[in-house]
Amino acid sequence: MFVVDTNLLIYAADSDSPEHAKCRELLLGWRIQTSPWYVTWGIMYEFLRVTTHRNVFRKPFTLSQAWSFLETVLASPSLDILAETERHATVAAEILDQVPSISGDLLFDVHTAVLMREHGLKTIYTHDADFNRFPFLEVIDPL
Repeated sequence: MFVVDTNLLIYAADSDSPEHAKCRELLLGWRIQTSPWYVTWGIMYEFLRVTTHRNVFRKPFTLSQAWSFLETVLASPSLDILAETERHATVAAEILDQVPSISGDLLFDVHTAVLMREHGLKTIYTHDADFNRFPFLEVIDPL
C-alpha cells in the first residue's frame, strides 16, 4: 500500500516530459494491480493546478483534459482516496511539532504526510525530495 504523489501523475500525463514513458508505465501498472494504492484530493487538485497553469506548465491542459486524465486514474479498481479522520488535527499537531522547519509550499506535503500517518501508510512514490523531511515515511523515487 502506497501513495502516488502529484509529480508522477503529471509526468505520466505530459507526453513531452522526459519522465513520461517511465511514469506512464508505472501508472498503467498501478491501475491494474489488485493491491490498494492511494492519492489524496490535495494531490489531485495540485495536479489540476499545475497542468492547467500557463506560467507553470509548458503546454497547459484545458481543465477538461486534466480532469479527464484524473477520471481515468480514479477508475482504477484498487485506487482509494485518503481523507481526513477525526484524528486529523491531533496527527497534524504531532507532525508539525516533529518537523518544525516546515513552512510555505511545503505545507501541501505536510497534508499528504498527515493523511498517510492517519491511515497507517508509510510509503510514497514521488520525485519530490522534500518528503524525506518526514522521518516516518519511506520515500521511493522511481526516477
